[in-house]
Amino acid sequence: MSQKRIVVGGGGGFIGGHLVGSLLAQGHSVRSVDIKPTDGWYQVHPDAENVVADLSKLENANAACDGMDEVYQLAADMGGMGFIENNKALCMLTVLTSTHMLTAARDQGVKRFFYSSSACVYNADKQKSEDVIPLKEEDAYPAMPEDGYGWEKLFTERMCRHFLEDFGLECRTARYHNVYGPEGTWEGGREKAPAAICRKVIHAKHTGDHTIEIWGDGLQTRSFMYIDDCVKGTQDILNSDIIEPMNLGSDELTTINGLVDIVEEIAGIKLERTHKLDAPKGVNGRNSDNTMIMDRLGWAPSIKLRDGMERTYRWIHDEYMAKYAAGATA
Repeated sequence: MSQKRIVVGGGGGFIGGHLVGSLLAQGHSVRSVDIKPTDGWYQVHPDAENVVADLSKLENANAACDGMDEVYQLAADMGGMGFIENNKALCMLTVLTSTHMLTAARDQGVKRFFYSSSACVYNADKQKSEDVIPLKEEDAYPAMPEDGYGWEKLFTERMCRHFLEDFGLECRTARYHNVYGPEGTWEGGREKAPAAICRKVIHAKHTGDHTIEIWGDGLQTRSFMYIDDCVKGTQDILNSDIIEPMNLGSDELTTINGLVDIVEEIAGIKLERTHKLDAPKGVNGRNSDNTMIMDRLGWAPSIKLRDGMERTYRWIHDEYMAKYAAGATA
């Protein structure tokens, strides 16, 4: 594989940090850009060019794309359901970052541009039942996405399409379905369900308060994709000839209650459950139809949910103990 010059917008984030590591391991030259100071990055790779910059500013986007062959645009203001339901304007402001990164990529002669979209673009009417029919790519229209975050993602998908049509910028788009794994957010309000449940179970076991609060009734269904599968699929999509947005997710469906069952089994504990019915819980059911990506790219998730959750649990356990119970065991 020839060495490429690649910029990862949002390289200090969860997915971005893993992606930068993968690209470096393949011998590419990587510029990792994030708005956070580097001491707030999830991973800092010494072999990358690590840049602190606000990519919503056009001058910073131009500097980031200068001399690059490829762009991975992951930079976004986002988090789990608790964050995106309460910060709709902040989520939509990410459109400035995506717009300026697309404009900069065009003006700086970038060859390929990857955009990380989300399953939150899908029509809410197709996600009302826990017994959900897996979502196909065409189910994004007629449009009724997640308010705020989903609308921004859907709009930017269209912008990528038109930058390809009007300017010849080779854009590729993946719709991520619930990515999880080590080196991610596990507390503070932006964490997603897998990490939040791991933290709650670890806390219950450590403190001896054997209760856990679950948002919603726990019957809502989801699929969760392990980070390693996400990183591989992301690169496969960028390097493909597929110009339409494509699902990138696991099709292994579980309920939130079932996810708690898995983490309890990993931890070797059973907890008393309470359900916070007025908490943000998102749609009732969502799963990924992987027909297109399997047929076109031969991609399928390689990590089963139980295995990925164990790896995630072990990492969060170590982080929790280091922060809250140094020297203790659980």
